[in-house]
Amino acid sequence: MKHFVTFFVFAVPSLLFGWGQPHHAITRGALEVLPMWQKEALGGELKQLGDNYCMIPDNVFTDKENAKYAKMESVPNEVYLKILHLPTQQPEYLEAMRYFMEKAVAAWREGRQGDAARYMGTVCHQIEDYGSPSHTVPGDNMFTLLQQFLPPSEVMKDQLMHGPIENGDFTVSIEGYKPALLGTTVNEAAWRLMHRVHEEIINARTTTVPIMQALYAGDQEAVVRHQLRAAEMDAKVVADAVYTILCLGMQRFAAEEQEMLKEVPIGAFFPLEAASLYYPQAQFFSAPNWGHARSGVILAGGNKAVPLELCVGFSKKEFQNGVSAGMGKPLTFLLPKDVYGRFRVLAGLHPELGEKGRVEFTVSGDGKVLTSVTLNGTDNAKLMECDVSGVTELQLGLTSRGLDGKSNYAIWAEPTLIKK
Repeated sequence: MKHFVTFFVFAVPSLLFGWGQPHHAITRGALEVLPMWQKEALGGELKQLGDNYCMIPDNVFTDKENAKYAKMESVPNEVYLKILHLPTQQPEYLEAMRYFMEKAVAAWREGRQGDAARYMGTVCHQIEDYGSPSHTVPGDNMFTLLQQFLPPSEVMKDQLMHGPIENGDFTVSIEGYKPALLGTTVNEAAWRLMHRVHEEIINARTTTVPIMQALYAGDQEAVVRHQLRAAEMDAKVVADAVYTILCLGMQRFAAEEQEMLKEVPIGAFFPLEAASLYYPQAQFFSAPNWGHARSGVILAGGNKAVPLELCVGFSKKEFQNGVSAGMGKPLTFLLPKDVYGRFRVLAGLHPELGEKGRVEFTVSGDGKVLTSVTLNGTDNAKLMECDVSGVTELQLGLTSRGLDGKSNYAIWAEPTLIKK
């Protein structure tokens, strides 16, 4: 793809390609904030990353020499990997992120810095494409459906909107941003990167409609302003990814960074049930109200967001890291291999809203119950802990065990994974 870039159609395999300044601008903006020791280690490859390598996945048919850096061994006959341009479901794009990060790290450790930088370019491209305003509506990248909801102006009515939405010639600066270490192994780093990318996808979605409205109004200044809001977020995630790959390649980690990675709160992470980062209607629940799982809040009566609150000891405590959910709709989270050994969570019912409720809280790993507890609405919250070594899918489930299902305001507070 083609981050904010013009598209054209090749006559051969009806695929969409693009080119343009934004990929370069985002990558260069990310590279600018790398620490000096990493810039010096990259040497001449630093400039190549921003000038050429970040476009490798788009140029696989024209730059055959570098096309191999955007191929996966699991699909040897696929020259143009759509997974590098459009997110599908978590297991698929997590594997792509892991694969190319691993290739980059391995090449660096073997002294093949040029190969490593090319693989890094592919990682950059995938991140940038996922965070592009033109790639935010699953299945409608030409925005023909969105134009039915948001009718175009007379000038724009015959145009496919993908190109105009992502076109641009601007500079991206994230000066002052400090790249974050995503992990001390490739498995951990790719998994953390996936969740960072989810943040940029949501951010990009907030820009798509404003960009379309600005295009309809002929307001180019507003178009660029909203594009930059997406591009700057993308640059931060790219900076995290490149910084992490180089730290892994050189096995250089600051002690404070390693300490910060020992525990990871997952209350704001998207579970597998939130397909394409939203909950389809099949995942809505009817008790205690018509709705879906919420991060950071609980809905009173299904329409009023209130803080997550539980009884802890002799007092009530509010939580920001947590999830409110309904009966019979489990939440499933992918876990990276050989990274985390323990999981803990504080389970309970909201002390006012759930006073008459009774719920069984169950934590499962790969289909096997790891721990469970049944709590009344008047009970104190219960700290649940279990071993998740070897678990690839962690699932949180709720079951009504009382007569008043409308009072089952259940909360998973501070769900946290802990390293081995």
